[in-house]
Amino acid sequence: MVFGKLLSGLKRTRDTLVAGLRSMIGRGHLDDETLDRIEELLYTSDLGPAAASLVDGIRDGYKKGTLTEAEQIEPFVRERLLALMGAAESAPVPTEKPHVILVVGVNGSGKTTSIAKLAKLHQNEGRRVMLAACDTFRAAAVEQLSIWADRLDIPIVKRETGSDPSGLAFEAADLAQREAVDVLLVDTAGRLHTQTNLMQELEKIRRVIGKRIEGAPHEVLLILDGTTGQNAIAQAKQFQEVVAVSGLMVTKLDGTARGGAVVSIHEQLGLPVQYIGLGETVDDVERFDPASFVDALFQPA
Repeated sequence: MVFGKLLSGLKRTRDTLVAGLRSMIGRGHLDDETLDRIEELLYTSDLGPAAASLVDGIRDGYKKGTLTEAEQIEPFVRERLLALMGAAESAPVPTEKPHVILVVGVNGSGKTTSIAKLAKLHQNEGRRVMLAACDTFRAAAVEQLSIWADRLDIPIVKRETGSDPSGLAFEAADLAQREAVDVLLVDTAGRLHTQTNLMQELEKIRRVIGKRIEGAPHEVLLILDGTTGQNAIAQAKQFQEVVAVSGLMVTKLDGTARGGAVVSIHEQLGLPVQYIGLGETVDDVERFDPASFVDALFQPA
C-alpha cells in the first residue's frame, strides 16, 4: 500500500530520478550514449554507493544482452532498489514501562519537531507519553518542546537554561517510572558530530538514564535531515560510535529531491530507517517500509 503522504512527500525525488528514467523509454535500443545518461542521472540522485551498484548492474546486463531496451531500465532499477533496501525493520513496540527513547541529532535536523511527531504517533497508538527537555543550552529549544507538550497535552520535565542535562535526564527517568508512563522521549542538544566534548556529554546522558532504569534507553534514535543527502552518512557514523544508535528517522523528505539518500543510508550503515518525516505538521510522520517507499517512488506520474 502506498500512503498518500508518502506519495506526495517523495514528489521531488520522483520528479528527478524516476521521471529521468522514464524520459529514456522513447530512446528504444540501449546504446553507450543512453547508458551514460542513465549513469549521470543515478549519480546525481544522491543514491551514493547504491548508484554504483545500479550502474554496474545495468552495464553488466547490457554486455550480457539481458538489458537491451531503454524501457527495461525502470523495472530493473526498481527491483534492485528493493533488494538494496532489504526487509522492513520496524521500531520496537514498547513493552517496558517506561520505554525510553533517546533522541539525538545535529543542529537543524528537525529534532524537536520530530519528537513531537513521535509523541503524537505513540499517543495515537494508545500510549501515555512524557517528554524530557534535556537540551538545556538553548532556551528556545525548551520553549519549543514545551509548546508541543502543551498542544499534545503531554507532561514535560524541564529546568532552567544552563542546567545539567544529565541530571535532568535522571530526574525524568525517575518520574516516568514512578508515574508508569509508557514512553519517555528524551530530547538532547543538537550538536555537530565533530564536537567531541558535546558527544561525550551525550554518552553521559545515556549512562545516567541506564542507572535509573535498567536497560534504558531502549532506543537511541538519530534524526537525519534528508536535505543533506550523503552528508548524513558521516553524521550517523559518528553518533553510532558514541551512543550506539539503534534506528534512524529521516526528516524533510517532502522538501528535497534527495530522497535517494534513504537507500544509501539504509545500505551503508546497517541501521534501520524506522521513521520518515514528510511535512511540517505533527501528523506528517510514517513508520518506514522499504516496499512502500519504492512503490511511492515509481508511482505513475
